[in-house]
Amino acid sequence: MRELFGKIGIVPTLFCLLILLCLFPFITAPIALAMGLVFALVFGNPFPKFLSKTTSYLLRICVVGLGFGIEATKALEAGSKGFLFTIVSILGTILLGYLIGKWAKIDSKTSHLISCGTAICGGSAIAAVGPVIKANQHQMSVALGTVFILNAVALFVFPLIGHYLQLSQTQFGLWAAIAIHDTSSVVGAASKYGAEALQIATTVKLARALWIIPVVFFSAFVFKNKESKISIPYFILLFFVAMLLNTYVPHIAPLSTFLNGAAKRGVVVVLFLIGSGLSKEALQSVGIKPFFQGIILWVVIASASLFTIMETVK
Repeated sequence: MRELFGKIGIVPTLFCLLILLCLFPFITAPIALAMGLVFALVFGNPFPKFLSKTTSYLLRICVVGLGFGIEATKALEAGSKGFLFTIVSILGTILLGYLIGKWAKIDSKTSHLISCGTAICGGSAIAAVGPVIKANQHQMSVALGTVFILNAVALFVFPLIGHYLQLSQTQFGLWAAIAIHDTSSVVGAASKYGAEALQIATTVKLARALWIIPVVFFSAFVFKNKESKISIPYFILLFFVAMLLNTYVPHIAPLSTFLNGAAKRGVVVVLFLIGSGLSKEALQSVGIKPFFQGIILWVVIASASLFTIMETVK
């Protein structure tokens, strides 16, 4: 062990050991995220550039793996329930974000990035929209920092609220998919609530993520950038392929079980890596006004969707 510490250093070694610890079932998604946050704030991230790209790819692989644990018929039913919620919430969030940004005199690009991140799928939406509107590094950092902090809070708070209000698995799955920003936090919160909630939340969230494409075109039009390149999230299609294989090819059941279990554990590792990516500099870059906008948008969409779901979905 001393030789290992001597070759790569104590901090990188400890970081790798914590990643391995996340593979054990007693480490839940919230605990993994908290571990990453604490590690980043105390020691910093030993591999920032490498992990920024690796985490994104790992999350996509895990999402595809989750498809092997979902039945297509249930997914279709969940998707039909969440379709109207998705359209109304996305349009409403972007419009409200624009109005708040104007009222609070927030930089227009930062305001738009926060609105898109809240409306669709957090960091993925911000990463897709940012280059299209030619946002600079500071604007991207502020938006990502705002969304990330609220994601961390949601991962802990949403399951508590769900249990307190005695939400059904279906209700919580829909609520998590609509009101939590990033796919990783949606999966983390839903997996803690229950298997059925996880199926519904994952399906609705990924269907929601497809709205990145029209929102990117809309953003390019509003900010008058005709040379924008659209990044299509192809991994979502692979998720649906995995779901169809799991439903209609029963002979691969043992493989599906293994891949789905590995994906769930992989999400825990991803949340640790995401938590470890939060630096003190990222926290300091988030100004009061943008964070205020992010909180208002999040509270509004969470409250409105929760009320609607409790009234219409049983």
